[in-house]
Amino acid sequence: MNYIPVNHNRITSLDFVKGLAMIIMALDHVRDYVHAPAFLFDPADPTRTTLPIFFTRWVTHFCAPAFSLLAGMSAYLVGRRKSKNELSAFLLKRGIWLIFVELTLVNFGWLFDFGHGTILLQVIWSLGISMIVLAGLVYLERRILLVLSLVLIFGHNLLDDVGSDDSIGWALLHQLNIFMLSDNLMFVVGYPIIPWIAVMSLGYVLGSYYDGNVDAGTRTRTFNLMGAMALVLFVTLRWSNVYGDPIDFQQFGVISKSLVSFLNPTKYPPSLSFLLMTLGGTLLLLANSEKWKGKAVDFISTFGRVPFFFYIIHIYLIHLIAFGLATLTGFGWEKNMVLVTWGISENPIPGYGFPLWVVYVVWVSVILLLYPICRKFDQYKRGNKDKWWLSYF
Repeated sequence: MNYIPVNHNRITSLDFVKGLAMIIMALDHVRDYVHAPAFLFDPADPTRTTLPIFFTRWVTHFCAPAFSLLAGMSAYLVGRRKSKNELSAFLLKRGIWLIFVELTLVNFGWLFDFGHGTILLQVIWSLGISMIVLAGLVYLERRILLVLSLVLIFGHNLLDDVGSDDSIGWALLHQLNIFMLSDNLMFVVGYPIIPWIAVMSLGYVLGSYYDGNVDAGTRTRTFNLMGAMALVLFVTLRWSNVYGDPIDFQQFGVISKSLVSFLNPTKYPPSLSFLLMTLGGTLLLLANSEKWKGKAVDFISTFGRVPFFFYIIHIYLIHLIAFGLATLTGFGWEKNMVLVTWGISENPIPGYGFPLWVVYVVWVSVILLLYPICRKFDQYKRGNKDKWWLSYF
């Protein structure tokens, strides 16, 4: 039987998919900071966007679900070398660490706000809180955990009309919201925990397909079947508008606008349709990338071996580039200039921004600049496995 390719005890296809997600994620963040229309309208608004702008945004939808699913798979693989208690403790500490980093390094990296006037709960917070919850869930039988994960993923849209707009607790659970805690403090819940915790726990269950007694053919067939079924169900639900998203698909009479509406299910929080679309694609990529080799795969996998390190430094680099571009084009410091503005603030720097082709030039430049740094850090990690603290990066 053929088993999964392993390099230095790492599963290379997981590194590749994770690295690809990191690279694509950087494109979205460059767009947030650099692209002129990002300060004017939602790139997924069918009535205002263009197909190039929309697909630049759309492809990045796959990143957060892939991160969460792969984090669950990684937790399972870590657990093969630890007892349940050791794994639970590791996930608990790792989750607390991620939330701390989100509220400090990541928040400051996004905003450069020395007054700490905005608290953002985004993807790193989501991964952290999901790990804390998973620290308890790992004690469940995998069959029970699978059922629980699927119930939350498939059923959470029943909660769309529940709760209160002024409830921070409900926002943390299941509703994107922004709160003014005081005249000088904004609290933004971008990633409510339901159903993100279920995506990670599903990844934990699926991690068992990477056990040594599961051959590559079985894993490939299973992931292909699951991915294809998810995409078929996505198309069915999205087209019929029966269930699965709080915002219905609309036909505009113009193919491009209808296509944008169809491919833009709700992300905050991720609807069933959104997760079927993104996780379906992720599973297909996992199923079919195991045998991929070459310099391009090695290049991409480098980022997948140091994803957290890359995440932190790429935000600061992109923000500094945006600050430099703003300065070169006649704009000085403006508070909150690089928030994800179409949901949070109104056009913070009128006139600032560049065409889409500049976004791609900056994006490629960021990836090329960070590659040697990430490669060095990856080499350092692999050469210093005795340093416990490296597992948190």
